[in-house]
Amino acid sequence: MSALKKLHNAKNIADVASVLGFQAKKLTYILYVQPDSLKYKEFDIPKKSGGVRRIAAPQDGLKLLQRRLADLLQDCLDEINENAAGDSQAKPFGQISHGFKRGLSIRTNAKKHRNRRYVFNVDLTDFFGSINFGRVRGFFMKDERFRLNPKVATILAQIACFKQSLPQGSPCSPVISNLIGNILDTHLVRLAARTGCIYTRYADDLTFSTNKRCFPRSIAIQSDDDNHIWIPGSELLRLVNHSGFAINQKKTRMQYRCSRQEVTGLVVNKKVNIRREYRHNTRAMAHRLFTKGSFLLPTSEKDENGDYLLEMKPGSLNQLHGRLGFIDGIDRYNMEILSTAKELQIKSKETIYRRFLFYKEFYAASKPVLICEGWTDYVYIENALRKLASNYPSLISLDSNEMGTFLIKRFKYSRSHTAEILGIKGGVGDFKKFIPLYKSEFERFSAPGMKEPVILLVDNDKAGNDVLGVVSNMVKKGSRAKTKIDNKEPYIHVHRNLYLILTPLQEGQAESQIEDLFDASTLEVKIDGKSFNRSDEKATETTYSKAVFARKVVEEMASLINFEGFVHLLDRIAKVIESHHAQRRQ
Repeated sequence: MSALKKLHNAKNIADVASVLGFQAKKLTYILYVQPDSLKYKEFDIPKKSGGVRRIAAPQDGLKLLQRRLADLLQDCLDEINENAAGDSQAKPFGQISHGFKRGLSIRTNAKKHRNRRYVFNVDLTDFFGSINFGRVRGFFMKDERFRLNPKVATILAQIACFKQSLPQGSPCSPVISNLIGNILDTHLVRLAARTGCIYTRYADDLTFSTNKRCFPRSIAIQSDDDNHIWIPGSELLRLVNHSGFAINQKKTRMQYRCSRQEVTGLVVNKKVNIRREYRHNTRAMAHRLFTKGSFLLPTSEKDENGDYLLEMKPGSLNQLHGRLGFIDGIDRYNMEILSTAKELQIKSKETIYRRFLFYKEFYAASKPVLICEGWTDYVYIENALRKLASNYPSLISLDSNEMGTFLIKRFKYSRSHTAEILGIKGGVGDFKKFIPLYKSEFERFSAPGMKEPVILLVDNDKAGNDVLGVVSNMVKKGSRAKTKIDNKEPYIHVHRNLYLILTPLQEGQAESQIEDLFDASTLEVKIDGKSFNRSDEKATETTYSKAVFARKVVEEMASLINFEGFVHLLDRIAKVIESHHAQRRQ
Protein backbone atom coordinates (compact mmCIF):
# COMPACT_ATOMS: atom_id res chain seq x y z
CA MET A 1 0.00 0.00 0.00
CA SER A 2 1.32 3.44 -0.91
CA ALA A 3 2.35 6.01 1.72
CA LEU A 4 -0.47 8.36 0.73
CA LYS A 5 -3.04 5.57 0.82
CA LYS A 6 -1.94 4.62 4.33
CA LEU A 7 -2.47 8.21 5.49
CA HIS A 8 -5.86 8.39 3.80
CA ASN A 9 -6.93 5.21 5.57
CA ALA A 10 -5.69 6.31 9.01
CA LYS A 11 -8.45 7.20 11.49
CA ASN A 12 -6.83 7.43 14.94
CA ILE A 13 -3.54 7.58 16.84
CA ALA A 14 -3.03 3.81 16.59
CA ASP A 15 -3.24 4.04 12.79
CA VAL A 16 -0.80 6.98 12.71
CA ALA A 17 1.62 5.09 14.94
CA SER A 18 1.44 2.09 12.62
CA VAL A 19 2.10 4.20 9.53
CA LEU A 20 5.15 5.79 11.22
CA GLY A 21 6.47 2.49 12.54
CA PHE A 22 5.92 3.42 16.20
CA GLN A 23 4.15 1.73 19.08
CA ALA A 24 0.90 3.54 19.87
CA LYS A 25 1.82 3.76 23.57
CA LYS A 26 5.17 5.36 22.78
CA LEU A 27 3.61 7.86 20.39
CA THR A 28 0.96 8.75 23.00
CA TYR A 29 3.64 9.23 25.64
CA ILE A 30 5.75 11.54 23.45
CA LEU A 31 2.79 13.71 22.42
CA TYR A 32 0.66 13.88 25.56
CA VAL A 33 2.71 12.80 28.59
CA GLN A 34 6.31 13.87 28.07
CA PRO A 35 6.82 17.55 29.10
CA ASP A 36 8.02 20.04 26.49
CA SER A 37 11.22 20.61 28.47
CA LEU A 38 12.21 17.01 27.70
CA LYS A 39 11.09 17.12 24.07
CA TYR A 40 13.29 19.97 22.84
CA LYS A 41 16.57 21.66 23.56
CA GLU A 42 16.45 25.38 22.72
CA PHE A 43 19.47 27.53 21.88
CA ASP A 44 20.46 30.50 19.72
CA ILE A 45 22.85 30.62 16.78
CA PRO A 46 24.05 33.87 15.17
CA LYS A 47 22.82 34.91 11.74
CA LYS A 48 25.30 36.06 9.09
CA SER A 49 23.25 39.20 8.67
CA GLY A 50 23.23 39.93 12.41
CA GLY A 51 20.94 38.93 15.24
CA VAL A 52 20.26 35.35 16.30
CA ARG A 53 18.17 32.43 15.12
CA ARG A 54 16.30 30.42 17.74
CA ILE A 55 16.76 26.67 17.30
CA ALA A 56 14.52 24.09 18.96
CA ALA A 57 16.25 20.72 18.50
CA PRO A 58 14.05 17.68 19.27
CA GLN A 59 15.38 15.01 21.62
CA ASP A 60 16.00 11.46 20.38
CA GLY A 61 12.52 9.91 20.61
CA LEU A 62 10.69 12.88 19.11
CA LYS A 63 13.45 13.41 16.55
CA LEU A 64 13.02 9.85 15.26
CA LEU A 65 9.25 10.35 15.11
CA GLN A 66 9.65 13.60 13.15
CA ARG A 67 12.19 12.00 10.82
CA ARG A 68 9.73 9.19 10.07
CA LEU A 69 7.01 11.77 9.37
CA ALA A 70 9.36 13.74 7.10
CA ASP A 71 10.25 10.61 5.09
CA LEU A 72 6.57 9.66 4.85
CA LEU A 73 5.59 13.08 3.53
CA GLN A 74 8.46 13.07 1.03
CA ASP A 75 7.20 9.71 -0.23
CA CYS A 76 3.72 11.21 -0.52
CA LEU A 77 5.12 14.13 -2.53
CA ASP A 78 6.93 11.79 -4.91
CA GLU A 79 3.78 9.71 -5.32
CA ILE A 80 1.56 12.74 -5.99
CA ASN A 81 3.93 14.12 -8.62
CA GLU A 82 4.39 10.72 -10.25
CA ASN A 83 0.62 10.24 -10.52
CA ALA A 84 0.19 13.78 -11.87
CA ALA A 85 2.73 13.09 -14.63
CA GLY A 86 0.37 10.49 -16.07
CA ASP A 87 -2.89 12.33 -15.38
CA SER A 88 -3.46 15.80 -16.83
CA GLN A 89 -6.35 16.37 -14.38
CA ALA A 90 -4.22 15.67 -11.27
CA LYS A 91 -2.63 18.57 -9.43
CA PRO A 92 1.10 18.11 -8.65
CA PHE A 93 3.36 19.92 -6.22
CA GLY A 94 5.64 21.99 -8.43
CA GLN A 95 9.43 21.97 -8.47
CA ILE A 96 9.56 25.71 -7.79
CA SER A 97 11.01 25.32 -4.32
CA HIS A 98 14.48 23.77 -4.31
CA GLY A 99 15.08 23.59 -0.57
CA PHE A 100 14.95 20.29 1.36
CA LYS A 101 13.81 18.25 -1.64
CA ARG A 102 15.19 15.04 -3.06
CA GLY A 103 17.35 15.73 -6.09
CA LEU A 104 17.24 19.52 -5.61
CA SER A 105 19.73 21.84 -3.90
CA ILE A 106 21.13 25.36 -3.77
CA ARG A 107 22.90 24.45 -7.02
CA THR A 108 19.70 23.64 -8.91
CA ASN A 109 18.11 26.75 -7.43
CA ALA A 110 20.98 29.00 -8.56
CA LYS A 111 21.11 27.43 -12.02
CA LYS A 112 17.68 28.84 -12.90
CA HIS A 113 19.03 32.39 -12.63
CA ARG A 114 22.31 32.03 -14.49
CA ASN A 115 23.42 34.74 -16.93
CA ARG A 116 20.57 37.24 -16.31
CA ARG A 117 20.42 41.02 -16.62
CA TYR A 118 18.69 41.41 -13.24
CA VAL A 119 18.59 39.13 -10.19
CA PHE A 120 16.28 40.23 -7.35
CA ASN A 121 16.45 38.53 -3.92
CA VAL A 122 13.77 38.71 -1.24
CA ASP A 123 13.65 37.10 2.22
CA LEU A 124 10.55 36.11 4.14
CA THR A 125 10.22 37.11 7.79
CA ASP A 126 10.12 34.30 10.40
CA PHE A 127 9.37 31.69 7.73
CA PHE A 128 8.92 28.62 9.97
CA GLY A 129 7.39 30.61 12.82
CA SER A 130 4.68 32.02 10.57
CA ILE A 131 3.44 28.49 9.82
CA ASN A 132 1.39 27.89 12.95
CA PHE A 133 -0.42 24.83 14.30
CA GLY A 134 -3.72 25.83 12.70
CA ARG A 135 -2.16 26.22 9.24
CA VAL A 136 -0.49 22.80 9.46
CA ARG A 137 -3.66 21.07 10.65
CA GLY A 138 -5.81 22.92 8.14
CA PHE A 139 -3.54 22.04 5.24
CA PHE A 140 -3.71 18.30 5.92
CA MET A 141 -7.50 18.48 6.26
CA LYS A 142 -8.30 20.72 3.29
CA ASP A 143 -5.63 20.21 0.64
CA GLU A 144 -7.26 18.19 -2.15
CA ARG A 145 -4.27 15.85 -2.44
CA PHE A 146 -4.36 14.92 1.26
CA ARG A 147 -7.82 15.53 2.82
CA LEU A 148 -6.91 13.58 5.95
CA ASN A 149 -9.20 12.62 8.79
CA PRO A 150 -9.39 15.62 11.22
CA LYS A 151 -8.02 13.50 14.08
CA VAL A 152 -5.07 12.41 11.95
CA ALA A 153 -4.41 15.98 10.78
CA THR A 154 -4.38 17.07 14.42
CA ILE A 155 -1.90 14.35 15.40
CA LEU A 156 0.45 15.23 12.53
CA ALA A 157 0.33 18.90 13.54
CA GLN A 158 1.09 17.94 17.15
CA ILE A 159 4.10 15.91 16.03
CA ALA A 160 5.40 18.76 13.88
CA CYS A 161 4.72 21.87 15.99
CA PHE A 162 6.35 23.32 19.11
CA LYS A 163 4.93 26.36 20.88
CA GLN A 164 2.16 26.45 18.25
CA SER A 165 4.38 26.70 15.15
CA LEU A 166 6.99 24.84 13.11
CA PRO A 167 10.31 24.88 14.99
CA GLN A 168 13.66 25.43 13.35
CA GLY A 169 15.59 22.28 14.13
CA SER A 170 12.86 19.73 13.49
CA PRO A 171 13.45 17.16 10.70
CA CYS A 172 9.86 17.56 9.46
CA SER A 173 9.64 21.38 9.44
CA PRO A 174 11.32 21.70 6.00
CA VAL A 175 8.99 19.33 4.13
CA ILE A 176 5.86 20.71 5.80
CA SER A 177 6.97 24.28 5.06
CA ASN A 178 7.34 23.30 1.40
CA LEU A 179 3.86 21.78 1.33
CA ILE A 180 2.29 24.94 2.74
CA GLY A 181 4.69 27.23 0.84
CA ASN A 182 3.51 25.67 -2.42
CA ILE A 183 0.48 27.98 -2.26
CA LEU A 184 2.83 30.98 -2.29
CA ASP A 185 4.94 29.42 -5.06
CA THR A 186 1.89 28.90 -7.27
CA HIS A 187 0.96 32.60 -7.04
CA LEU A 188 4.49 33.88 -7.57
CA VAL A 189 5.39 31.64 -10.49
CA ARG A 190 2.28 32.97 -12.28
CA LEU A 191 3.34 36.53 -11.49
CA ALA A 192 6.83 35.80 -12.84
CA ALA A 193 5.42 34.24 -16.03
CA ARG A 194 3.18 37.25 -16.67
CA THR A 195 6.11 39.65 -16.32
CA GLY A 196 8.83 37.72 -18.17
CA CYS A 197 10.74 36.56 -15.10
CA ILE A 198 12.03 33.32 -13.64
CA TYR A 199 11.04 32.58 -10.03
CA THR A 200 12.39 30.05 -7.51
CA ARG A 201 12.31 29.65 -3.74
CA TYR A 202 14.82 28.06 -1.39
CA ALA A 203 13.23 27.94 2.11
CA ASP A 204 12.64 31.62 2.95
CA ASP A 205 14.80 32.96 0.10
CA LEU A 206 12.81 34.13 -2.98
CA THR A 207 14.58 34.95 -6.24
CA PHE A 208 13.30 36.61 -9.43
CA SER A 209 15.48 37.13 -12.50
CA THR A 210 14.99 38.43 -16.03
CA ASN A 211 16.80 39.60 -19.16
CA LYS A 212 14.22 42.29 -19.87
CA ARG A 213 15.60 45.81 -20.25
CA CYS A 214 13.41 47.11 -17.41
CA PHE A 215 12.65 45.09 -14.30
CA PRO A 216 8.87 44.58 -13.78
CA ARG A 217 7.47 47.16 -11.35
CA SER A 218 4.90 44.72 -10.01
CA ILE A 219 7.80 42.72 -8.49
CA ALA A 220 10.28 45.46 -7.50
CA ILE A 221 10.72 49.20 -7.86
CA GLN A 222 13.59 51.58 -7.20
CA SER A 223 13.50 53.70 -4.08
CA ASP A 224 12.82 57.41 -4.59
CA ASP A 225 15.73 58.21 -2.29
CA ASP A 226 18.36 55.93 -3.85
CA ASN A 227 18.24 54.29 -7.31
CA HIS A 228 20.40 51.42 -6.07
CA ILE A 229 17.87 50.49 -3.40
CA TRP A 230 14.98 48.35 -4.63
CA ILE A 231 11.81 47.58 -2.70
CA PRO A 232 9.14 44.91 -3.32
CA GLY A 233 6.43 45.89 -5.79
CA SER A 234 2.80 46.16 -4.74
CA GLU A 235 1.66 42.96 -6.47
CA LEU A 236 4.49 40.93 -4.93
CA LEU A 237 3.62 42.28 -1.48
CA ARG A 238 -0.05 41.51 -1.97
CA LEU A 239 0.51 37.91 -3.07
CA VAL A 240 3.01 37.16 -0.28
CA ASN A 241 0.68 38.60 2.37
CA HIS A 242 -2.33 36.82 0.85
CA SER A 243 -0.40 33.52 1.16
CA GLY A 244 0.16 34.06 4.89
CA PHE A 245 3.77 35.27 4.82
CA ALA A 246 5.57 38.60 5.12
CA ILE A 247 8.61 40.10 3.36
CA ASN A 248 11.63 41.23 5.36
CA GLN A 249 11.96 44.75 3.96
CA LYS A 250 15.54 45.02 5.22
CA LYS A 251 16.73 42.06 3.17
CA THR A 252 15.92 42.85 -0.45
CA ARG A 253 18.69 43.10 -3.02
CA MET A 254 18.88 43.83 -6.75
CA GLN A 255 21.97 42.53 -8.52
CA TYR A 256 23.02 43.71 -11.97
CA ARG A 257 24.87 41.85 -14.71
CA CYS A 258 27.84 44.23 -14.46
CA SER A 259 28.46 43.19 -10.84
CA ARG A 260 28.71 39.86 -9.07
CA GLN A 261 25.29 38.19 -8.87
CA GLU A 262 24.62 35.59 -6.15
CA VAL A 263 21.73 33.22 -5.53
CA THR A 264 21.71 31.11 -2.35
CA GLY A 265 25.42 31.79 -1.89
CA LEU A 266 26.50 30.83 -5.42
CA VAL A 267 27.72 33.13 -8.18
CA VAL A 268 25.46 32.99 -11.27
CA ASN A 269 26.87 35.58 -13.71
CA LYS A 270 28.13 33.14 -16.37
CA LYS A 271 27.95 29.76 -14.68
CA VAL A 272 27.04 28.49 -11.24
CA ASN A 273 30.20 28.89 -9.21
CA ILE A 274 31.76 29.32 -5.77
CA ARG A 275 32.72 32.77 -4.51
CA ARG A 276 36.44 33.34 -5.09
CA GLU A 277 37.02 34.35 -1.46
CA TYR A 278 35.41 31.15 -0.16
CA ARG A 279 37.53 28.98 -2.45
CA HIS A 280 40.76 30.83 -1.59
CA ASN A 281 40.16 30.71 2.17
CA THR A 282 39.32 27.00 2.06
CA ARG A 283 42.51 26.17 0.15
CA ALA A 284 44.52 28.19 2.70
CA MET A 285 42.92 26.21 5.54
CA ALA A 286 43.81 22.92 3.83
CA HIS A 287 47.41 24.00 3.24
CA ARG A 288 47.84 24.92 6.89
CA LEU A 289 46.32 21.59 7.94
CA PHE A 290 48.78 19.66 5.75
CA THR A 291 51.80 21.52 7.10
CA LYS A 292 50.85 22.34 10.72
CA GLY A 293 48.14 19.84 11.58
CA SER A 294 45.49 22.45 12.37
CA PHE A 295 43.65 25.41 10.84
CA LEU A 296 41.42 28.27 11.94
CA LEU A 297 37.79 28.79 11.00
CA PRO A 298 35.73 31.99 11.51
CA THR A 299 33.26 31.29 14.32
CA SER A 300 30.65 33.47 16.02
CA GLU A 301 31.11 33.65 19.79
CA LYS A 302 28.92 35.42 22.35
CA ASP A 303 30.74 38.04 24.45
CA GLU A 304 30.02 39.10 28.03
CA ASN A 305 27.39 41.57 26.79
CA GLY A 306 25.50 38.89 24.89
CA ASP A 307 26.64 40.16 21.48
CA TYR A 308 28.02 37.79 18.86
CA LEU A 309 31.53 38.51 17.59
CA LEU A 310 33.40 36.80 14.76
CA GLU A 311 36.51 35.04 16.06
CA MET A 312 39.01 32.62 14.53
CA LYS A 313 38.76 29.25 16.25
CA PRO A 314 40.38 25.85 15.53
CA GLY A 315 38.35 23.99 12.91
CA SER A 316 37.64 20.26 12.65
CA LEU A 317 38.37 17.80 9.85
CA ASN A 318 34.64 17.36 9.26
CA GLN A 319 34.13 21.11 8.88
CA LEU A 320 36.88 21.37 6.28
CA HIS A 321 35.58 18.23 4.58
CA GLY A 322 32.20 19.93 4.25
CA ARG A 323 33.71 23.04 2.66
CA LEU A 324 35.87 21.07 0.22
CA GLY A 325 33.02 18.70 -0.62
CA PHE A 326 30.76 21.68 -1.35
CA ILE A 327 33.36 23.20 -3.69
CA ASP A 328 33.98 19.85 -5.36
CA GLY A 329 30.25 19.31 -5.93
CA ILE A 330 29.91 22.61 -7.78
CA ASP A 331 33.10 22.03 -9.79
CA ARG A 332 31.98 18.55 -10.84
CA TYR A 333 28.59 19.91 -11.85
CA ASN A 334 30.28 22.42 -14.18
CA MET A 335 32.64 19.75 -15.50
CA GLU A 336 29.70 17.52 -16.37
CA ILE A 337 28.14 20.32 -18.39
CA LEU A 338 31.36 20.91 -20.35
CA SER A 339 32.39 17.27 -20.82
CA THR A 340 30.77 14.57 -22.90
CA ALA A 341 32.93 11.84 -21.35
CA LYS A 342 31.13 9.30 -19.20
CA GLU A 343 33.89 9.26 -16.61
CA LEU A 344 35.52 12.57 -15.76
CA GLN A 345 39.21 12.72 -15.07
CA ILE A 346 40.52 14.39 -11.92
CA LYS A 347 40.93 18.08 -12.70
CA SER A 348 43.29 20.54 -11.04
CA LYS A 349 40.48 21.96 -8.91
CA GLU A 350 39.86 18.50 -7.43
CA THR A 351 43.51 17.93 -6.49
CA ILE A 352 43.22 19.75 -3.17
CA TYR A 353 40.11 17.73 -2.28
CA ARG A 354 41.86 14.46 -3.09
CA ARG A 355 44.86 15.50 -1.00
CA PHE A 356 42.56 16.30 1.91
CA LEU A 357 40.91 12.88 1.64
CA PHE A 358 44.31 11.19 1.77
CA TYR A 359 45.10 13.26 4.86
CA LYS A 360 41.82 12.58 6.64
CA GLU A 361 41.31 8.93 5.72
CA PHE A 362 44.90 7.70 6.01
CA TYR A 363 47.44 10.24 7.31
CA ALA A 364 45.37 11.37 10.31
CA ALA A 365 43.43 8.12 10.83
CA SER A 366 42.43 7.63 14.47
CA LYS A 367 42.52 3.81 14.21
CA PRO A 368 44.19 1.28 11.89
CA VAL A 369 42.64 1.25 8.40
CA LEU A 370 42.02 -1.95 6.44
CA ILE A 371 41.51 -1.76 2.66
CA CYS A 372 40.32 -4.98 1.03
CA GLU A 373 39.58 -5.83 -2.59
CA GLY A 374 35.82 -5.75 -2.00
CA TRP A 375 33.12 -5.58 0.66
CA THR A 376 32.72 -9.36 0.92
CA ASP A 377 36.25 -9.62 2.36
CA TYR A 378 35.21 -7.34 5.22
CA VAL A 379 32.23 -9.60 5.97
CA TYR A 380 34.54 -12.62 6.24
CA ILE A 381 37.07 -10.84 8.47
CA GLU A 382 34.55 -9.21 10.78
CA ASN A 383 32.70 -12.47 11.43
CA ALA A 384 35.99 -14.32 11.97
CA LEU A 385 37.04 -11.66 14.47
CA ARG A 386 33.81 -11.98 16.42
CA LYS A 387 34.32 -15.72 16.69
CA LEU A 388 38.01 -15.44 17.65
CA ALA A 389 37.75 -12.16 19.58
CA SER A 390 39.53 -13.33 22.74
CA ASN A 391 42.75 -13.86 20.77
CA TYR A 392 42.79 -10.40 19.14
CA PRO A 393 42.32 -7.62 21.72
CA SER A 394 44.06 -5.15 19.38
CA LEU A 395 41.48 -5.80 16.65
CA ILE A 396 38.14 -6.12 18.47
CA SER A 397 36.65 -5.32 21.86
CA LEU A 398 33.69 -7.20 23.32
CA ASP A 399 33.21 -4.84 26.26
CA SER A 400 30.48 -2.63 24.84
CA ASN A 401 28.14 -5.04 23.03
CA GLU A 402 27.71 -8.65 21.97
CA MET A 403 28.55 -7.90 18.33
CA GLY A 404 31.86 -6.38 19.36
CA THR A 405 33.48 -3.03 18.68
CA PHE A 406 36.03 -3.21 15.91
CA LEU A 407 39.29 -1.43 16.66
CA ILE A 408 40.19 -1.30 12.99
CA LYS A 409 38.42 0.85 10.40
CA ARG A 410 37.40 -0.56 7.07
CA PHE A 411 37.52 1.62 3.98
CA LYS A 412 33.96 1.95 2.70
CA TYR A 413 33.53 1.50 -1.03
CA SER A 414 29.90 2.55 -0.61
CA ARG A 415 31.10 6.14 -0.34
CA SER A 416 31.47 6.09 -4.10
CA HIS A 417 32.66 9.65 -4.64
CA THR A 418 35.34 9.45 -1.94
CA ALA A 419 36.53 6.14 -3.39
CA GLU A 420 36.51 7.61 -6.90
CA ILE A 421 38.57 10.65 -5.91
CA LEU A 422 41.09 8.44 -4.07
CA GLY A 423 41.25 6.02 -7.00
CA ILE A 424 40.05 2.91 -5.14
CA LYS A 425 36.54 1.91 -6.15
CA GLY A 426 36.93 -1.80 -5.42
CA GLY A 427 39.10 -4.39 -7.10
CA VAL A 428 42.80 -5.13 -6.94
CA GLY A 429 43.51 -3.33 -10.22
CA ASP A 430 43.07 0.06 -8.56
CA PHE A 431 45.77 -0.72 -5.98
CA LYS A 432 48.53 -0.58 -8.61
CA LYS A 433 47.73 3.09 -9.21
CA PHE A 434 46.79 3.85 -5.62
CA ILE A 435 50.17 2.84 -4.13
CA PRO A 436 52.33 5.31 -6.14
CA LEU A 437 49.68 8.00 -5.62
CA TYR A 438 49.76 7.34 -1.86
CA LYS A 439 53.51 7.94 -1.85
CA SER A 440 53.35 11.17 -3.89
CA GLU A 441 50.52 12.65 -1.80
CA PHE A 442 52.17 11.82 1.52
CA GLU A 443 55.34 13.65 0.48
CA ARG A 444 53.30 16.86 0.73
CA PHE A 445 52.36 16.38 4.40
CA SER A 446 54.67 17.66 7.13
CA ALA A 447 52.12 17.91 9.96
CA PRO A 448 52.20 15.38 12.82
CA GLY A 449 50.39 12.21 11.78
CA MET A 450 50.64 8.56 10.67
CA LYS A 451 49.90 7.27 14.17
CA GLU A 452 48.00 4.32 12.73
CA PRO A 453 48.86 1.90 9.90
CA VAL A 454 46.96 1.58 6.63
CA ILE A 455 46.83 -2.05 5.47
CA LEU A 456 46.13 -3.23 1.92
CA LEU A 457 44.87 -6.82 1.87
CA VAL A 458 44.91 -8.69 -1.46
CA ASP A 459 44.55 -12.26 -2.62
CA ASN A 460 47.82 -14.11 -3.14
CA ASP A 461 47.11 -14.83 -6.80
CA LYS A 462 48.26 -13.43 -10.14
CA ALA A 463 46.50 -10.08 -9.61
CA GLY A 464 47.88 -9.85 -6.08
CA ASN A 465 51.38 -10.58 -7.33
CA ASP A 466 51.04 -7.74 -9.82
CA VAL A 467 50.45 -5.45 -6.82
CA LEU A 468 53.45 -7.04 -5.12
CA GLY A 469 55.52 -6.18 -8.19
CA VAL A 470 54.57 -2.50 -7.88
CA VAL A 471 55.53 -2.58 -4.21
CA SER A 472 58.82 -4.38 -4.91
CA ASN A 473 59.85 -1.74 -7.44
CA MET A 474 58.98 1.04 -5.01
CA VAL A 475 60.89 -0.53 -2.12
CA LYS A 476 63.93 -1.19 -4.32
CA LYS A 477 64.06 2.42 -5.48
CA GLY A 478 63.78 3.65 -1.93
CA SER A 479 66.36 1.35 -0.33
CA ARG A 480 68.42 0.20 -3.35
CA ALA A 481 67.99 -3.27 -1.92
CA LYS A 482 68.66 -6.28 -4.12
CA THR A 483 66.64 -8.69 -2.02
CA LYS A 484 63.51 -9.85 -3.82
CA ILE A 485 60.20 -9.54 -1.98
CA ASP A 486 58.16 -12.68 -2.51
CA ASN A 487 54.58 -13.70 -1.80
CA LYS A 488 55.48 -15.71 1.30
CA GLU A 489 56.22 -12.63 3.41
CA PRO A 490 53.73 -12.18 6.30
CA TYR A 491 53.54 -8.48 5.43
CA ILE A 492 55.48 -5.81 3.51
CA HIS A 493 56.12 -2.25 4.66
CA VAL A 494 55.38 -0.22 1.53
CA HIS A 495 55.81 3.46 2.42
CA ARG A 496 55.56 5.38 5.69
CA ASN A 497 52.36 4.01 7.32
CA LEU A 498 51.26 1.87 4.34
CA TYR A 499 51.56 -1.92 4.51
CA LEU A 500 50.66 -4.81 2.19
CA ILE A 501 49.37 -8.21 3.28
CA LEU A 502 48.75 -11.11 0.90
CA THR A 503 46.48 -13.98 1.94
CA PRO A 504 48.46 -16.85 3.51
CA LEU A 505 49.43 -19.69 1.19
CA GLN A 506 47.99 -23.09 2.00
CA GLU A 507 50.37 -26.03 2.18
CA GLY A 508 51.37 -27.20 -1.28
CA GLN A 509 49.74 -24.23 -3.04
CA ALA A 510 51.43 -21.50 -5.09
CA GLU A 511 48.42 -19.15 -4.91
CA SER A 512 45.58 -18.43 -2.49
CA GLN A 513 42.39 -16.42 -2.18
CA ILE A 514 40.65 -15.31 0.99
CA GLU A 515 37.87 -17.88 0.46
CA ASP A 516 40.53 -20.62 0.84
CA LEU A 517 40.57 -19.80 4.55
CA PHE A 518 37.12 -21.36 5.01
CA ASP A 519 36.84 -25.09 5.62
CA ALA A 520 35.42 -27.36 2.94
CA SER A 521 32.03 -27.80 4.65
CA THR A 522 31.42 -24.04 4.60
CA LEU A 523 32.38 -23.69 0.93
CA GLU A 524 30.08 -26.60 0.04
CA VAL A 525 26.92 -25.09 1.60
CA LYS A 526 24.06 -25.07 -0.91
CA ILE A 527 21.56 -22.21 -1.18
CA ASP A 528 18.28 -23.04 -2.91
CA GLY A 529 19.98 -26.04 -4.45
CA LYS A 530 22.83 -23.94 -5.87
CA SER A 531 26.55 -24.30 -5.15
CA PHE A 532 29.08 -21.57 -4.40
CA ASN A 533 31.36 -20.58 -7.26
CA ARG A 534 33.76 -17.83 -6.23
CA SER A 535 34.56 -16.98 -9.86
CA ASP A 536 30.94 -16.03 -10.58
CA GLU A 537 30.15 -12.35 -10.02
CA LYS A 538 26.46 -13.07 -10.64
CA ALA A 539 24.26 -16.04 -9.87
CA THR A 540 23.67 -18.65 -12.56
CA GLU A 541 21.15 -21.47 -12.80
CA THR A 542 23.41 -23.76 -10.74
CA THR A 543 25.70 -21.44 -8.72
CA TYR A 544 25.54 -18.44 -6.41
CA SER A 545 27.94 -15.50 -6.13
CA LYS A 546 30.37 -14.16 -3.51
CA ALA A 547 27.75 -11.65 -2.40
CA VAL A 548 25.27 -14.43 -1.61
CA PHE A 549 28.01 -16.46 0.10
CA ALA A 550 28.92 -13.47 2.29
CA ARG A 551 25.33 -12.64 3.29
CA LYS A 552 23.53 -15.99 3.32
CA VAL A 553 26.34 -18.25 4.49
CA VAL A 554 29.00 -16.29 6.40
CA GLU A 555 26.72 -13.75 8.10
CA GLU A 556 23.65 -15.86 8.73
CA MET A 557 25.51 -19.06 9.67
CA ALA A 558 28.50 -17.48 11.46
CA SER A 559 27.82 -19.29 14.74
CA LEU A 560 28.19 -22.66 12.95
CA ILE A 561 31.32 -21.83 10.91
CA ASN A 562 34.84 -22.84 11.87
CA PHE A 563 36.97 -19.70 11.36
CA GLU A 564 40.29 -21.26 12.47
CA GLY A 565 41.57 -20.91 8.91
CA PHE A 566 41.61 -17.13 9.39
CA VAL A 567 44.07 -17.25 12.30
CA HIS A 568 47.20 -16.75 10.18
CA LEU A 569 45.61 -13.79 8.36
CA LEU A 570 44.40 -12.12 11.55
CA ASP A 571 47.83 -12.72 13.09
CA ARG A 572 49.37 -10.78 10.20
CA ILE A 573 47.01 -7.85 10.64
CA ALA A 574 47.69 -7.74 14.39
CA LYS A 575 51.44 -7.97 13.75
CA VAL A 576 51.38 -5.00 11.38
CA ILE A 577 49.61 -2.87 13.98
CA GLU A 578 52.00 -3.97 16.73
CA SER A 579 55.05 -3.31 14.55
CA HIS A 580 53.85 0.12 13.42
CA HIS A 581 53.08 1.23 16.97
CA ALA A 582 56.50 -0.02 18.13
CA GLN A 583 58.19 2.05 15.42
CA ARG A 584 56.22 5.12 16.47
CA ARG A 585 57.42 4.73 20.06
CA GLN A 586 61.08 4.67 19.04
